[in-house]
Amino acid sequence: MLKISQPDYAALRKHGEETYPHECCGVLLGKMDDGVRVVKETVRCGNTRSDSPENRYNIDPQELIPAQRKAREQGMDIIGFYHSHPDHPARWSNTDLQEAHWFACSYVITSVEMGIASRTHSFVLAGVGEEDKRFEDENIEVA
Repeated sequence: MLKISQPDYAALRKHGEETYPHECCGVLLGKMDDGVRVVKETVRCGNTRSDSPENRYNIDPQELIPAQRKAREQGMDIIGFYHSHPDHPARWSNTDLQEAHWFACSYVITSVEMGIASRTHSFVLAGVGEEDKRFEDENIEVA
């Protein structure tokens, strides 16, 4: 399960609306608490995909490393990532799975339809390696 505050949930959905028709992306910082990923902070990142930003995203390591450092300094971890799907369902794509490498992290996807955030779903990257990795549905609790 992923537990996220209403302001952080609203912020990641708003980010998707602001970047429409391109995908937005960001990092979720927090802690594991009895098997629950608890988001303490969202970090907006720029989508550095220039080839097709309307249906692909990339977080530059120059943004990811400071987010990781910030998490460590504040006693947190990177517990997930988020991105949007402009005019597509809030379901993972084959590309999302191929490009996911942070095992046991949440991957939150918000569908943004005609500029308005609609559905938001979360998936956990499960498995132990590239050959058996898979996304599993994850419940979101907005507190």
